[in-house]
Amino acid sequence: MKFKLLYTFLVLVLLASCKDDSEKRRLENEKQQKKNELIFSKVSNAWDFYDEPINETSENLVSDWTEFRSLLNELRLKPKKTIGAFQQKATAISKKAAAMDDNIPEKFNQPQIKSRIATMTTKVRLLDLYIHLDLIPAEKVVKIISEINNELASLQRQMDKIEVRSTIPVEIGESELKQMLDASRAIPNEPIDPNLPRVE
Repeated sequence: MKFKLLYTFLVLVLLASCKDDSEKRRLENEKQQKKNELIFSKVSNAWDFYDEPINETSENLVSDWTEFRSLLNELRLKPKKTIGAFQQKATAISKKAAAMDDNIPEKFNQPQIKSRIATMTTKVRLLDLYIHLDLIPAEKVVKIISEINNELASLQRQMDKIEVRSTIPVEIGESELKQMLDASRAIPNEPIDPNLPRVE
């Protein structure tokens, strides 16, 4: 008899504690769901990339440079339903940005363009990293999206500068002047034989 009362008392205590735990879990889940909805809203509102060429040079390159066109097309398509869709899109954009460095058109295969592509790729990888974290830092995601847009615009402006410079005709004597400047450099283009006597 005593065991039955003790057993009944223990069952009641256990049920009461389970009810408290399930209530706490439900409240925590609701809180987490609201937080996720807020993050999704912030990321969704900020997810607006410069997906159109900003100058004539960029417009011409879209038809010739497959990787550049592919990146702009990937930026144009905005995910809509879940954070998981944004995560997949960030990974796809990261791959497209990294591919741009592989096949730069010869005219634009210069350090100024390569450095801008590298900077933009780094920013895109940061976006991919931030959006895949368990606790997504929405403010950092919003900030990095604007930085990616700035880098993309900077890249297109630099390509336009190179295009404009290439259309300027070379003046008479300019090529000779460049050769003279190269010859008078502190570090010569040709290696110096250390066995030869130094001229002082």
